[in-house]
Amino acid sequence: MFCGSCMHDNTLAAALLRLGVDVTLVPTFTPTRTDEPNVSENSVFFGGINLYLDQRWSRYRSAPRWLRRRLDHPKLLRVLSKLALQTRGADDGALAVSLLRGEGDAHHARMLDLVNFITGTLRAHVVSVTNLLISGFVPILKQRGNVAVTVTLQGDDIFLDSLSECDRQQALAEMRRIARSVDAFITFSNDYRSRMATLFEIPRERITVVPLGLAAPETFRRPDAGPAASPSTLGYLARICPEKGFDRVVDAFLRLRRMPGTEEVRLRFGGWLGASDRPFYDAQLQRLCKEAGASSFDHVELPSRASKIQFLHTVDVLSVPSQYQEPKGLYVLEALAAGVPVVQPNHGSFPELLTRTGGGVLVPANDDAALTSAIHDLLLDAKRRHQLGQEGQRGVNDLHTDEHMAESTLSIWRDLLNSN
Repeated sequence: MFCGSCMHDNTLAAALLRLGVDVTLVPTFTPTRTDEPNVSENSVFFGGINLYLDQRWSRYRSAPRWLRRRLDHPKLLRVLSKLALQTRGADDGALAVSLLRGEGDAHHARMLDLVNFITGTLRAHVVSVTNLLISGFVPILKQRGNVAVTVTLQGDDIFLDSLSECDRQQALAEMRRIARSVDAFITFSNDYRSRMATLFEIPRERITVVPLGLAAPETFRRPDAGPAASPSTLGYLARICPEKGFDRVVDAFLRLRRMPGTEEVRLRFGGWLGASDRPFYDAQLQRLCKEAGASSFDHVELPSRASKIQFLHTVDVLSVPSQYQEPKGLYVLEALAAGVPVVQPNHGSFPELLTRTGGGVLVPANDDAALTSAIHDLLLDAKRRHQLGQEGQRGVNDLHTDEHMAESTLSIWRDLLNSN
């Protein structure tokens, strides 16, 4: 799948490299996948196959290095990760807790390998960890040498909430312990900063907000196509699943088809679809075919950045009414960079993104009538759509570029190094 955290980290690393910073992007569990040029290492630490075998079979922990290296091969991990993503494993919680505990547990040797790579091969001054869930090695690293550690909080709570209550409480306790070893934290919004400070018992002053950045936003710009096309088109661009609110977009679309002025509206949607969400997706397709007809919608494959941009050039309004409080919302920036206004729930990162950019409309969370009404109003008002799209485009270009994100992050790292 295209992972939002991996895409952010790759964009950040590429921008830092352009600034002349010596950066190494190290994949964990599986190779990273991104729709931009991939700047990560062609190797994987904490390979998912080895971690699973370590967790389930104690005798495997003494397996020879040659076998472990073969099972960590990126090509093999790419293939098997597709199978693993089909369903959530019953062992997710136990594995997460074991990784967080680090020392004295099943994965201690793997932790030492990574620490030795960081302190020996890389001789790193700063280590930036992509989330707190994979930070079990940090206390060991801090004992080894004078290395500054930052952690980007970007979805840890969503994973925690998917666990059983027992596993969640154990994982949360370990994450709070590890947080005390971290020098600084980064989030993308003040909302997430406040919620994570409470969840992980982190003083707010140790968390800095670095707004999300988009690489080359000018490449998303839609050509001036003249008068708006008819019929209008509603778009959805995210993982196709209940958590992102795909069914709510389908609900809104079907209501729009029964409202004056939007009887012929079309729906276009694209995004990664996992096997575990296939029954949900099939149920939504059945509803669409039954109530609107197969010719009223399109499922668009988006294997590349170019196809994503092309998709955005064909929609008039975009909405991803996620059920959870989104920590990022990269798809909002992508739509606005293309001049497409958005309609989003008034929670998570969305209020701050739209306040900064001015590129869309907020509606009360979980209010389907308000969501449909706001989309309806925009679809009938081409002038307002154009105005919001232009404002959003300027906002992204001025405030949400990868260069801004890289410079802000680099400033945090320099402050940490200067304070040591």
